[in-house]
Amino acid sequence: MNQNTGQYATLYSRAVLGIQAPEIQVEVHSTNGLPSLSLVGLPETSVKESRDRVRSALLSSGFVLPPKRMTINLAPADTPKQGGRYDLAIALGILQATGQLVESASQLESYEFLGELALNGSLRPVPGILPAVIQAKSEQRTLIIPKANLVEASLIDDAPVLAAEHLLEVCQFLVQGQPLVGPVGISPKLPDYELDLSDIRGQQQAKRVLEMCAAGGHSLLMVGPPGAGKSMLASRLLTILPELTQSQAIEAASIRSVAGETVVAEHFFHRHLVQPHHTATAAAMVGGGSGAQPKPGAISMAHHSILFLDELPEFNRTVLEALREPLETGHVEISRVNQKVRFPANVQLICAMNPSPSGFFPDDEQGRCHDTPEQILKYLRKISGPLLDRIDCHLEIPAVNYEALSGQNYQQQDVETSAEVRQRVSDCQQLQWHRQGCLNTHLTVKQLESQVVLDGTAQALLKQAVNRLGLSARGYHRLLRVSRTLADMAQESNVTVQHLAEAISYRSLDLQQR
Repeated sequence: MNQNTGQYATLYSRAVLGIQAPEIQVEVHSTNGLPSLSLVGLPETSVKESRDRVRSALLSSGFVLPPKRMTINLAPADTPKQGGRYDLAIALGILQATGQLVESASQLESYEFLGELALNGSLRPVPGILPAVIQAKSEQRTLIIPKANLVEASLIDDAPVLAAEHLLEVCQFLVQGQPLVGPVGISPKLPDYELDLSDIRGQQQAKRVLEMCAAGGHSLLMVGPPGAGKSMLASRLLTILPELTQSQAIEAASIRSVAGETVVAEHFFHRHLVQPHHTATAAAMVGGGSGAQPKPGAISMAHHSILFLDELPEFNRTVLEALREPLETGHVEISRVNQKVRFPANVQLICAMNPSPSGFFPDDEQGRCHDTPEQILKYLRKISGPLLDRIDCHLEIPAVNYEALSGQNYQQQDVETSAEVRQRVSDCQQLQWHRQGCLNTHLTVKQLESQVVLDGTAQALLKQAVNRLGLSARGYHRLLRVSRTLADMAQESNVTVQHLAEAISYRSLDLQQR
């Protein structure tokens, strides 16, 4: 219950904890004593510096700081605080506690405040607005934010937000009722990609596998020589995936908001191709960092999108091993001494690598591979078995011949646009959602038993493949999931031996790893 005796005030703000926005109560107490301004409640350095920012902003805005002893508490004390997001709430709390903001405590209870103050009193944008808007909406409070954050906040339907450019505008709104700017009308655009699947000449099998991975949400490892089109294929996968749903778009945008990236309406429903460099650290890949507030890594930035790891063997092995658990669970948990943060990480993993250190297949017709079998095996084993086990499909990408590149074998019926393939992918995904409530890549073992029923011939083939490839239980189930997707693409209700045989052909590296 808020109290207001002229010396005490409580206002509400929001912290950032993963993609959550826990409530923070900004308590200000003013009393007689040696003039001071102390800040408690587990503030980091950037939060402690708000004392100087707030003091200058208040004086620049025409207010005074009475010679009082003021204590500011950011509660709860065990929640880490970071950044200048509490400046606006602290400034208003000081004005309320010193009697310069004559406003009822009951009315202040219906508002939350976020914004960093410049020394002249103007409001600067802060990261993590979307989670704060969602939480404020659930609490039935109005969030007052910097105007620079308004477009991002307006992406939430019926967002309870008001925006201001200066501290004085907020004070005039609270005291005199002068209106603030509300949410702006935004019509997020559906994806319109510059790239297209028709840009790729040849590679018909690779295009089919790409469509299959898009339809079932499967992961893919492409192995081929330099210039075969692996990166082109990965970038075109983005163009054949259906647009994000409203809830998926909000989740993905919330992560980018927390990471400090600008979220715009034009890219709201876009999926993203996140391509970290092979020198990336484990913290850059899965999240963390040295600050009090862990940051999302590349795998979380690719949530509901594509994580593309080019030149896979060049990544540090410990970095790749850090991906194993998030790929399995769909989220990242970062543990610190005083907190545990969870970031979603439901990604589609696409990898690319050369078949040997020299870059070419051992049976290269031009004899460009000079590596010994031992050197090739050592190169391939840079990718650990447990990580390879989590990749659904392994596909060899041959070099494209001159006839395909020059268009001599060009046939209009063999070239499909991304829009045409995306429609088939969307239909296939809708079938899966309607049948089982998820994509095939997320089928549980129990669901697999009911969705994949094999006849005697298919069971014999599966047994032979498991024994020959040495598949683990995980690899076995992934094989069945891919088979189910191939059957869905053929609009067949049952998985046949043809679907199973094709799925087995996409596990070639399992044999080479043995």
